[in-house]
Amino acid sequence: MKNASGSRIEQALEVAVESCESLGCPPRLAAAIRYAVFPGGARIRPRLCLAIAAGCGEAQSALAEATAASIELLHCASLVHDDLPCFDDAEFRRNRPSVHRAFDERIALLVGDALIVLAFQNVARAYAQHPARLQGVVLALARAAGAPGGIVAGQAWECEETTPLEEYRRLKTGALFVAATVGGALSAGVDPTPWRELGERLGEAYQVADDIRDVLGTDVELGKPAHRDAELLRPSCVNELGVAGAVAHFEALIRAANECIPDCPGAEFLRDLLDLEAQRLLPAALLERVAA
Repeated sequence: MKNASGSRIEQALEVAVESCESLGCPPRLAAAIRYAVFPGGARIRPRLCLAIAAGCGEAQSALAEATAASIELLHCASLVHDDLPCFDDAEFRRNRPSVHRAFDERIALLVGDALIVLAFQNVARAYAQHPARLQGVVLALARAAGAPGGIVAGQAWECEETTPLEEYRRLKTGALFVAATVGGALSAGVDPTPWRELGERLGEAYQVADDIRDVLGTDVELGKPAHRDAELLRPSCVNELGVAGAVAHFEALIRAANECIPDCPGAEFLRDLLDLEAQRLLPAALLERVAA
């Protein structure tokens, strides 16, 4: 199932990226857009979106694929901006030079902007024959991307003198997980309200796992510089609870996420998927380092 959904996601992303190239995009910008999107990481957010759509009865849906791709484009945009010298100044991402290192800072800034716009162009094209569903999807993506409740606002908290940890996590990471669960439901034409809590729980769990991996992982394992939270004085669950406490909090969030999955044809499949994802995020070999 993961391989099948992964192939669908990559194909949908390819269609979106090709739309930039075919319209005469400036060559370096076009190359940098492709570089930022391919090859991807785990694609957890778009996979979640497709899984929700399937759980709601839309196992093979072009609308869900477009929504999933647009969520991943927003995620890629956030990574490009996050790596910029004015924020994390990360030298590499996914085990290769970050966009501003591979190209330059000006192109990287434009790539992030272009990917955000492309995300909305992508769903607009895909939903052209389904206008009744388009409004909800556009609003869900906009809320996840901007202010006051999206990843832009989450990034902005890093610019304040004090940063509330829960709010920071909810916006910078959780917003796109909510977009994935809500977007999956909307693409299937069902009420997204019951799916919001699942996205919120998963978003928080993912950020907690990221905090733990930053402390326990290596540069190669993470595909980006490790130990950056401490170096940049970023808000971190590990700083608040310690590593063991953060692991316990992560496990509690995964249990809560499983419990809030709405009744649907694919509920059992979704629970199994969450358990597998939890093991991928914090594998046993990594957790062995807690006591070491």
